[in-house]
Amino acid sequence: MLDVSQKSRWVRTKKIDAQKQSKASRGGSDVDLTVVIPMYNEEENVRSTIESIEEELSSVSYSWEILIVDDGSRDNTYDIAKDIAESDKNVRVISYPSNAGRGKAMRTGFANAQGRFVVTTDADLSYDARYIKDLADEIMQNEDIDIVIGSPYISGGGAESVPFFRLLISKLGNKIVGYSLGNRLNTVTGILRIYKRSVLDSLELESDGKEIHLEILTKATAVGYKVKEVPAVLKGRKKGKSKFKLRATVISHMTFSLYERPAMLFGFFGFLLIIAGLIFGSYISVLRFLGTLNPGRPLLYLTILSIVVGIQMLSFGFLANQLVYLKKNIFIIQRENKQLEQRLKERETQME
Repeated sequence: MLDVSQKSRWVRTKKIDAQKQSKASRGGSDVDLTVVIPMYNEEENVRSTIESIEEELSSVSYSWEILIVDDGSRDNTYDIAKDIAESDKNVRVISYPSNAGRGKAMRTGFANAQGRFVVTTDADLSYDARYIKDLADEIMQNEDIDIVIGSPYISGGGAESVPFFRLLISKLGNKIVGYSLGNRLNTVTGILRIYKRSVLDSLELESDGKEIHLEILTKATAVGYKVKEVPAVLKGRKKGKSKFKLRATVISHMTFSLYERPAMLFGFFGFLLIIAGLIFGSYISVLRFLGTLNPGRPLLYLTILSIVVGIQMLSFGFLANQLVYLKKNIFIIQRENKQLEQRLKERETQME
């Protein structure tokens, strides 16, 4: 249930933002770049983050906007952002009454962004605002690149003032998940990215949590979009409370990895069992050669069982990989359907 203040804020948001949001329809915008910033209880960072981004973008030759998505904050995040937006034509704010997760906030931002290119970044600017220009320059100058990722884990990147344990978990998680994606990317969980608008429009995104970063890369690479990494420096949070949750992050990343590469699980244990069976079998052969084999021992049955179960697990891994292949074909079909829908809408608009 929503309290009275949340309800009134939500109603006020709908009324105030209706006119601005109506401009976000596909095709009627001349904005080149949209910076989408999901925020949840970030009252300490709102003003400084917007000011830093505006300072960096003030000298660029292309048009831009900042889109704040308030993910049901319970503090003054929305009120501060709205005050800024009312006097700043480059800032828009969207809000909804309940916290739903970063994925929901980003999907909302994508749906309402007006730019031909869309950047996403953290509310606390864990990556300096200057990287927004770096990513924009990279994708605007390379037509064959569809997504650019800011990476602290490639040459030229790095981390500053980030707790050791959190950085270690991040590096390991990106290694494991990156391997499961099979695209040789070093950073797959970070939010600092820029997308071509056409890429986002063609993907059927569903995630509400932080796994949306993985979902986007999975579907984008599956249908053939090209991704590039550029160096960036990750900094520790200076103000506000971190939203990082170790248990939830580890579980979601491991689940995603096994979902993308089921052979990692079935193959590992399958080979392990087969090797164990062969070792048992070799031991039995030695005992029989020496004449000390006891037929009553269960070692022979254990050997056969290990090899049979190992072969079955390898078979399950093969079948699971076939399902992953079919899933990627589904992503391609979804992209084609989305593109067809968009062309039909544009044709209807032209006819009107």
